[in-house]
Amino acid sequence: MTAARRSAGGAAATRVSSGRNRVRIIAGQWRSRVIHFPASSELRPTPDRVRETLFNWLGQRLDGLDCLDLFAGSGALGFEALSRGAARVVMLERDRRVAAALRESARVLGAESAQVVETDAMAWLDRTGERFDVAFVDPPYASELAAKALAKLPPRLNAGARVYVEAREALAVGLPWRVLREDRAGAVRYALLQPASP
Repeated sequence: MTAARRSAGGAAATRVSSGRNRVRIIAGQWRSRVIHFPASSELRPTPDRVRETLFNWLGQRLDGLDCLDLFAGSGALGFEALSRGAARVVMLERDRRVAAALRESARVLGAESAQVVETDAMAWLDRTGERFDVAFVDPPYASELAAKALAKLPPRLNAGARVYVEAREALAVGLPWRVLREDRAGAVRYALLQPASP
């Protein structure tokens, strides 16, 4: 995401002490590999403990699933999903410099199933016909993009799909969504959602 995630300490994937602009993948084929991203006050990788909780919720492995990272930023969620067996991850990022860093991370990891698209996430959702099994929604906290993304996502999801959403304040989630799991880490609220059955 262009103004996406924070970094925070955690046992499994702490940031390297020499800089803020990298995070470690927690598990899977690239466990402990480092992702680098540009220096920016707007980039904030999802905290390690939150990422670990999220992938526990998702069942640890994402074998064969198609994933969408709407605001990719550092790529922490997207590359974690690929490391855990996702068939592919489409990473949307509107900042050219950040998108270039995502492509470089994919090259270094050998992540051939990572598709980095330099675009505005909302515009992309309007024009794509693709569908996904898992979507990550972690936009800039100061924006209202989480609610806008959730409004546009249902037609882009396969049956049984799950959506992770993260926000600074309480998540006001209504129809067509049902909350599968939710938690908080300090001021950060996060939840796993699924479209409600008709």
